[in-house]
Amino acid sequence: MEELSDKNILVPKHLQESDLSQECKDLITTLPLQKGLVIATLHQYQGFWFSPNHLQGVLSCQKHFQALDTDIFLVTSPKSGTTWLKALSFALINRNKYPDIHRNHPLLTTNPHDLVPFLAGLYYDKDFVPDVQTISPPRLFSTHIPYELLPKSVKDSTCKVVYLCRDPKDTFVSFWHFVNKIIPQSSEVLPLENAFESFCKGGSLFGPFWEHVLGYWKKNLESSEKVMFLKYEEMKMKPNFHLKEIAKFLDCPFSREEESKGVVDDILNLCSFEKLSNLEVNKTGKMSYGVENKAFFRLGQVGDWKNLLTTEMIEHINTITEKKFVKHGLSFYNLRNFN
Repeated sequence: MEELSDKNILVPKHLQESDLSQECKDLITTLPLQKGLVIATLHQYQGFWFSPNHLQGVLSCQKHFQALDTDIFLVTSPKSGTTWLKALSFALINRNKYPDIHRNHPLLTTNPHDLVPFLAGLYYDKDFVPDVQTISPPRLFSTHIPYELLPKSVKDSTCKVVYLCRDPKDTFVSFWHFVNKIIPQSSEVLPLENAFESFCKGGSLFGPFWEHVLGYWKKNLESSEKVMFLKYEEMKMKPNFHLKEIAKFLDCPFSREEESKGVVDDILNLCSFEKLSNLEVNKTGKMSYGVENKAFFRLGQVGDWKNLLTTEMIEHINTITEKKFVKHGLSFYNLRNFN
């Protein structure tokens, strides 16, 4: 598999609303809108909330993207372990291409988000359709797109989808911290209470959070060979076990020889929060759209919500989560344990 670069695909920078296609502009005028936590407005399309640029990316990739049976899609709700999943999957899929994991590995010099592109982000530009056919299989993409809105070719093919979810309390807290890192210094810190209320009502980017999770959970129950459903908390508890399970799901299991040589542990160490966050590229580099790489590395812990949310907030979001998930057989082991 080849990493994406300017030689393969031109990844457009963050666009202004004036750069939207006429189709997207016309659609937006018909959609419900609300004030966003980062972007000025979010628009509700088929039950989910998008910024104008994200909506254009979704519509364009629905129209133009053709999935291959060998494709791999890494899916998360924002701030649910996306960076970690990208790093692990890239290292896993490319372990034969980069056998010396301690030297000359792309993750040592490149942020995981630059190695595994966001699918919708490739289609932001109204005047540009990327030629993703130039990427050697298996092609590795990431997305926050809800299952219901994935391109038809993704749903119809036998490609693999790995979905990683996270306790909504930690998801919200991580997103709140992230937003306050990337907003201009001249701006005021986003009020926690306002952001929490919006999140709980479902008005978050690519949200509602619960519907986003349930879309992939239901598909996993229906077709486990197509969608693998993972929980961030469980991966943190047993990373070795889950990395091997991901490898099996992606049809590239570790051999006994690889396990005996410590390949699994080497990948986990390379992709650990401690290792990635201390690399120079992730301390000083920037994404093409201006966000500093270090913004993607804060704590990477389970249960950080205890340090920010009030007892009332915790009870409120737990109640929503149980009401939404339990009837579908989905639960989080730590939902009540850390109160």
